[in-house]
Amino acid sequence: MIRTALAVSSGKLARLILNRAGRGATALPGLVALAVDPLALASLTASLEHGAVCVSGTNGKTTTSRMLADIVRAAGWAPVHNRSGSNLDRGIVAALLADSSWTGAPRSNVGILEVDEATLPRVLARMAPRVVVVTNLFRDQLDRYFEIDALAKRIGGAIARLPASTTLVLNADDPIVAQLAHGHRGPVTYFGVDDPKAGGTVAQSISDATRCPRCRAPLQYRRVVLAHIGDWSCSACSFTRPERGIAALAVELSAAATTIRIVAASGTVEAVTVPLPGLYNAYNALAALAAAGVVGIGLPTAARALASFRPAFGRLETVQADDRTLRLMLVKNPAGFNAAIGALLETGRHPRLLAALNDRDADGRDVSWIWDADFESLAPRVAHAFVTGLRSRDLAVRLKYAGVAPARIEVVDGWKDALVRAIGAAAQGDEVIVVATYTAMLALRDALADMGYAGRFWED
Repeated sequence: MIRTALAVSSGKLARLILNRAGRGATALPGLVALAVDPLALASLTASLEHGAVCVSGTNGKTTTSRMLADIVRAAGWAPVHNRSGSNLDRGIVAALLADSSWTGAPRSNVGILEVDEATLPRVLARMAPRVVVVTNLFRDQLDRYFEIDALAKRIGGAIARLPASTTLVLNADDPIVAQLAHGHRGPVTYFGVDDPKAGGTVAQSISDATRCPRCRAPLQYRRVVLAHIGDWSCSACSFTRPERGIAALAVELSAAATTIRIVAASGTVEAVTVPLPGLYNAYNALAALAAAGVVGIGLPTAARALASFRPAFGRLETVQADDRTLRLMLVKNPAGFNAAIGALLETGRHPRLLAALNDRDADGRDVSWIWDADFESLAPRVAHAFVTGLRSRDLAVRLKYAGVAPARIEVVDGWKDALVRAIGAAAQGDEVIVVATYTAMLALRDALADMGYAGRFWED
């Protein structure tokens, strides 16, 4: 108890100093607290009235956790949420510290905690969440996460040690995620897209699950939505796409929104409109709605909350700059890139592009993933591409080989210079699509803030 109190006071003091220096304090206070008390995470979440929900996965966890935070807020609850996206254990503890008193008492009554998928096993070993949501598992940052099977095995082992009081909310359309329920002692709710028009019948080259996670026989697909996500079954054993507790019967996509006709296990049908384009955002909404149902919040309340949802930093976020619209799209792996670009192609855009590639630790040092991403589908639509970042030349070469004419590719060194060129080249009223890896997006967002077009990302 004394150690926890010392950890809280040390972390909050670090936060106070950083705030006075104009810093975001999204991670360091948590690092300080955990250095004093490694069990601080369990202590800070134990007294939350409605418990804690951990949201993890390769893609979509930031958007899903934001959606869920908006839903619980609409239900009259007060969430503590690592909204800035700092999703390692230090970032989670930092958010909890910001919400607590100097004695560690929470001001909120429910935790909505976004958790990095590689960090999830360590987090689950230190706390017993009420709900664990897993959106999907894709190949991502091989130098950090290693092979997807190894990561899934670690997450599955951590889930198997959870108490029966924890409910899993899993993507039924992802066989790697569905397998995580094996060995769990508590209840499981699945979500998925049942619209027969969503996806196609041809297996995608970026699939990370061509074989059954249980018996290793080839998987069969009646419908492929993205990579290995779809309507699947094993050709040899009984493992098949599980029944959905909440599903999208129909998905309608437009340039600015996604409308989903939802059916729940109770038979309730509800139309939900999310002001974000892209089929992948239908999955994010389903995950949030499923988790909301587990904690007792009904579809009508959740649907109203999602209707006014605002995107997170870099997740189709829009920034106005001199009568132009910048649409920011964070990409970090082939599946995420293909999903984001698919949202653009679905709406018939011919974008003016600002693309930025970095290879820092948070991006992944290995940038070979750009050769697996489907730049070929994007290339014919690109009006012009400005390319920047630490690995700008690699990205320019990739665009050239994808079919973008060299005359339509311009490498610009410097974040502000790249923004000035891209904004200046667009006509008033036009849109510039900004596609960037994590640290490149941070740098571009900082440059936009310096130019007076946006606030700092942690201020959202």
